[in-house]
Amino acid sequence: MESFLKLTQGFAEFHIGNLIMILIGGVLIWLAIKKEYEPMLLLPIGFGAILANIPLSSAVGDSGFLTVLYKAGISTELFPILIFIGVGAMIDFTPLIKQPVMIFFGAAAQFGIFAALLLAVLCNFIWPGIFTLKEAAAVGIIGAADGPTSIFVGNLFAQKYIGAITVAAYSYMSLVPIIQPPVIRALTTKKERMIRMEANYSSDLSKPVKILFPIVVTVIAGVVAPMSVALVGSLMFGNLIRECGVMERLSKSAQNELSSLVTLLLGITIGSTMGAGEFLNWNTALIFAIGILAFVFDTAGGVLFAKFVNLFLKKKVNPMVGAAGISAFPMSARVIQRMAQKEDPTNFVLMQAIGANVAGQIGSIIAGSILLALLA
Repeated sequence: MESFLKLTQGFAEFHIGNLIMILIGGVLIWLAIKKEYEPMLLLPIGFGAILANIPLSSAVGDSGFLTVLYKAGISTELFPILIFIGVGAMIDFTPLIKQPVMIFFGAAAQFGIFAALLLAVLCNFIWPGIFTLKEAAAVGIIGAADGPTSIFVGNLFAQKYIGAITVAAYSYMSLVPIIQPPVIRALTTKKERMIRMEANYSSDLSKPVKILFPIVVTVIAGVVAPMSVALVGSLMFGNLIRECGVMERLSKSAQNELSSLVTLLLGITIGSTMGAGEFLNWNTALIFAIGILAFVFDTAGGVLFAKFVNLFLKKKVNPMVGAAGISAFPMSARVIQRMAQKEDPTNFVLMQAIGANVAGQIGSIIAGSILLALLA
């Protein structure tokens, strides 16, 4: 009889919340496979959510392997750091170095972080105490359009919401081709979207410049925002491995094996935080609502900044390039190029869009670090 009770204990502990979360995990897996929305992350997140919501699951709990991974990789911020090394090894900063003015578009497109932070704070007037100031900052960082930064800040400021914040950040990053075009079209005219921009595609940068860039950026960003050193430093270290020319094998390993393995472990570990008790509440729904608004504000901030700059320039900037200043690299730059060519098949703004896009990668880290420095 005792053995029978042990075998049926899982059924006895199974509640409607577990079923809903298992279905949500299934939806994430479906989006990853069928729609190819960030499959490297949404698939393991979805499966991790299923593992976490099986009653009495041995995958979670004090000795569960997912709990061990969480303590080793998320609580210590190790996984986001390792991912940034891989991302840095993938990024070519040449378009930004050739067009340093694009750093301003990368900064302007971080408006969504602070707009979302303000929205989360204002929610307290409707639902008193729903988010503390630090939790509001963690929700706002979804607007960075940068998964590792969202995890880094979320782990420090809002551990109980880290699953919702991470899923929202990566889900909306995968939806950039759907979110950005309507916002851009609403804020620009056809004439503005057809603006051509000159780009120097022929000249190459010298090797010393490419090597010095990650070092100089790390020092400057570190002095401005010391809290950014871990994230900016790991990103630029990965880029230094790429550009130094003497570590090609390690550069490829960082781009492929390291990034793939850590992303896989990160995804399934984040999924394990999506227990029914922590995930199925109004706070989670609010986080998702604020998150999508953050992406809208990011896009709008970049476009409106470009339109403002055009008031003082003889050679106009295509306002769509401003929208590429979000950190969703290189997806946003591709969206802008497709939109430009839809208006004029002979118009190429990819060089400028990539420059703004990689600037956004740096800008999102610094913006997140400023929040950490102010609120830590």
